[in-house]
Amino acid sequence: MARVNTVKYGETLWSELYPGNQHTVNCLQPAVTATESSLELAQAQRQRTVWRFDGGAGSDEQFQWLFNRGYHVVGKGLSNFRACALAQQVRRWDSYADCQLGEVTPPIDYGRPVRVFVKRRLKKDKWRHSYYVTSLQFPSKGLFMTAYNQRGGAEVEQFRQDKQGLALAARRKASLNGQKACVLLTDLAHNLLTHFSRHALAESRFRAFGLKRIVRDLLHIPGALHFEGVRVKKVELLTLNQNSRDLIICLEKYISGG
Repeated sequence: MARVNTVKYGETLWSELYPGNQHTVNCLQPAVTATESSLELAQAQRQRTVWRFDGGAGSDEQFQWLFNRGYHVVGKGLSNFRACALAQQVRRWDSYADCQLGEVTPPIDYGRPVRVFVKRRLKKDKWRHSYYVTSLQFPSKGLFMTAYNQRGGAEVEQFRQDKQGLALAARRKASLNGQKACVLLTDLAHNLLTHFSRHALAESRFRAFGLKRIVRDLLHIPGALHFEGVRVKKVELLTLNQNSRDLIICLEKYISGG
């Protein structure tokens, strides 16, 4: 499964389900074009957009394709063999956390100015190497690596919340199309709950609740909704529940658009 998330809002922009033998490098371009469509990214906006990804998508062709479309990149290279070769060109290694970082001349012409960093980490008495490409300027190698390491927080966190709170991992359909529909419905639920959390719970004691706690502790409270036409005008919750009083305030704020 491939997914594109927004860090600021925690919403899912795009998801797609692929066969298990599909390599990540083949998923990048569909993800980018789908995101362009969702956000209506014009050329000027692409020049202010940064794609961060790990080595699974980091082929030379993908870097060049993104640069040609006007994007910036903070990405890890795909080839371990190239990483080892580039490590031999490093003249200075600087310590960063549990590894060392160096900088080398780009191995090919990527079509625009880039910087290439090499990382080595000692594992079982052997150096393990990887390399990284970016079109951004960073004051130091360490700040670049910090920016790279921030790439996956949203995706990992949202996957975990969807699996635990929305039972994504527990729902399995026999057909690929059926499973895709299940994933898309989960995305819809995820985005609705994220919107609810941001606009209803942000200033309450529930502001730190993830999707699992929202579903388990808040949405399971027995109650009733009262409508006037298609608009919700009143919410009643079981008063014996310990969260009812505070949640009522959140719901009244939410339905009033406050």
